[in-house]
Amino acid sequence: MSSFWSAWIIVLTIACLIVCFVLLTWNLKNHVGVPENETTGHEFDGITEINNPLPKWWTIMFYATFAWSVFYFAAYPGLGSWQGLFGWTSSNQGIKSLAESKAAVEARKAAGVPSQLDSEYMVANETFDKEFAKYTSRSVEELAKDTDALQVGQRLFLQNCSQCHGSDARGQKGFPNLSDNDWLYGGTVDKLKETIIHGRKAAMPAWGDALGAQGVKEMTAYVLSLSGRKVNDKDAAAGQMKFAMCAACHGMDGKGSLAHGLPFGAPNLTDKVWLYGGSSEAVEQTLTAGRNGVMPAFGERLGEDKIHVIVAYVYSLSQNQKAE
Repeated sequence: MSSFWSAWIIVLTIACLIVCFVLLTWNLKNHVGVPENETTGHEFDGITEINNPLPKWWTIMFYATFAWSVFYFAAYPGLGSWQGLFGWTSSNQGIKSLAESKAAVEARKAAGVPSQLDSEYMVANETFDKEFAKYTSRSVEELAKDTDALQVGQRLFLQNCSQCHGSDARGQKGFPNLSDNDWLYGGTVDKLKETIIHGRKAAMPAWGDALGAQGVKEMTAYVLSLSGRKVNDKDAAAGQMKFAMCAACHGMDGKGSLAHGLPFGAPNLTDKVWLYGGSSEAVEQTLTAGRNGVMPAFGERLGEDKIHVIVAYVYSLSQNQKAE
């Protein structure tokens, strides 16, 4: 922050405090010309105005609030570039990128003056990393049968994954159901870890311009027919002739990339599991505009120990489904 804007904020803030203090003090005096607790002579609709003073408790509250504001601005940052008497900071200041933020965090830690948030993270890591480390020596398959480990994994899931996949892990439109046996990239332990650590970026290209309105209608009919849906046979036959443009990802049989050992994450079109909806309108929208789903990477945020426990929880959900 430049010196001009710093001075501007300081002057404006202090001026507001002074004005508030003056107004409060001025209003505590009787300027009406009528003795306190007597009528001012104003009356409306049967209501008479009395010159009552401000309640004592209200006056004390105002002064206490003013005193606190003076203390706060002196002790903590807030007045322009003033850092406060305590030198307190809640985050890195003046950063413009994530890389700068990480560098600033490490620099403050090295200097022995981490921000309050970083200090809380450090204390939390020292406390809980030892607990999570107890699980890393055990396989995911073993943890998937451990009630205590699953409770920990569920809490981590609720904190980091439920916003998209739901608290029951059954997903929602655009976000996969993790409790069934349908996987775009594979449901093995290794694939689950890979997905959570590195994230996923799906890219279904838009075919609207290439196919045209009628072509999209025909392709939709054929795609729906793959899962046994009743469609217009003529449109489906025409769509099948164009399906070669989709086979590179979904396979000529439409069973998806996973069935053919490909890493694209293209879904199986022959089942009845639809990530964005299986209605004609939803499929037409997908073909016309494409889809670009993103699963964020949690490797740096959570670390492998916590991810190991989350994987055990997610893995247990699909295994229970198999058992049923």
